[in-house]
This record gives sequence, structure tokens and C-alpha cells, in this order.
Amino acid sequence: MFLGHFGVAFATKPLQPRVSLGTLFLATQLADLLWPTLLLLGVERVQIRPGLMAASPFDFIFYPFSHSLLAQLLLGLLLGTIYGLIQRNWRGALLVGLVVPSHWLLDLIVHRPDLPLYLGSSPKLGLGLWNNLPATLALEVGLLALGLWQYARTTRSRNRTGRFALWGLVLFLVAIYLGAAFGPPPTDVSTLAWSSQTLWLTVLLGYWVDANRAPVGNIG
Repeated sequence: MFLGHFGVAFATKPLQPRVSLGTLFLATQLADLLWPTLLLLGVERVQIRPGLMAASPFDFIFYPFSHSLLAQLLLGLLLGTIYGLIQRNWRGALLVGLVVPSHWLLDLIVHRPDLPLYLGSSPKLGLGLWNNLPATLALEVGLLALGLWQYARTTRSRNRTGRFALWGLVLFLVAIYLGAAFGPPPTDVSTLAWSSQTLWLTVLLGYWVDANRAPVGNIG
């Protein structure tokens, strides 16, 4: 899952307008933001197996620190607490904390049974939608479109940047996704891990876009 996580961020932004879209990108993608570094450190492991699934060549061998349900619940508690202490916005902190484990729930739909519930000898779950590429594309694009519709109808641009940056961001996300879906798989795990670090750029872009937009009725 990739676009769908951003769809959740877009969709939940109107629930707490004070929370930046960049923060919600950080929360919904926290598992995938941490995972590449854990790969580089040798803490978590993946194998690249072209043809493993129609929509993914990745065999996730070991990744409970970033992708187990327990880890994401704890990460949500941590990120939400940090946000609340810094921003003094505890309703926003609750939202931030809750959307972190939404990553696991969406991944559950697409992954084969490789998602752990906790560290150690955990059962592994996954419904395997990645075995069906058209269905995967429909779900990803559909979730992004729904979230974007919710965000676009509840915010307005403050300036020219806010008008065009949003659609530039969306095109950027779609381009990344389509490149990964239809392009060749990474040649090795190191290349995968380093290239995945670019996901942090989407968080920065989320802050930039949101700074140039405002909730409907709050533009002055």
C-alpha cells in the first residue's frame, strides 16, 4: 500500500484542521519511513523476488519493529504524545496517534500473510490483494481520490502556490507509485533501502502544501 496511506492523511485532515498535512503524512507513513533505515542497519530483512506477487516483488522476512501491529500502536502513542507536548493540541494528538496504526490495517488488505501482530513468535496476517494488480490499482487510486476530494473541498488556497502545489504533489505521488508498480524491481536490498529514503520528501511537501492552504472560511 502506498497511495492509500496518503489518502487517509488527506481524508483525516479536516477532522483537526490545526494538524498539518505534513504531520499526517508522517503519521500514516511512519512504518515505511522507519523501515528503510532498519534495513540498512540489518535490524529488519527483506528479499526481492520478482514475480512473487502481481503487485509486489518483496518477500518481507522480518520487520516487526516497523510493521507489527503492536509496534505501530506504540509508535502512534509516542508520536501523538510528542505532537501534543509540542503543539498543545491534544485532540490533534489523538488523531495523529490513531492514524499511525491505520498503516497496518491498510497493509493487511494487500500483503500476503507476513504482517506480525507483535515481536517474537507472532501469527502473521495478510489478505493478499497484491496478487491481483488491477484490484490493487483500483484500491490505491480510489483511496487517494476519496481523501483528496475531502481535503480539496474543505480547504482553499491562500495564494498561487497553494493552488498548484497540491496538484503537483498528487502528480508526484502517482508518478512514484506507477514507477514502482510498472518499473523494474530494485537490483538489491541496499538500493531499495536508499531509494526508499526519498519518502521523507513527501512529508516535507505535505508541510509546504498545507502551509499555503487554509480551511474553508479561514482565509483572510
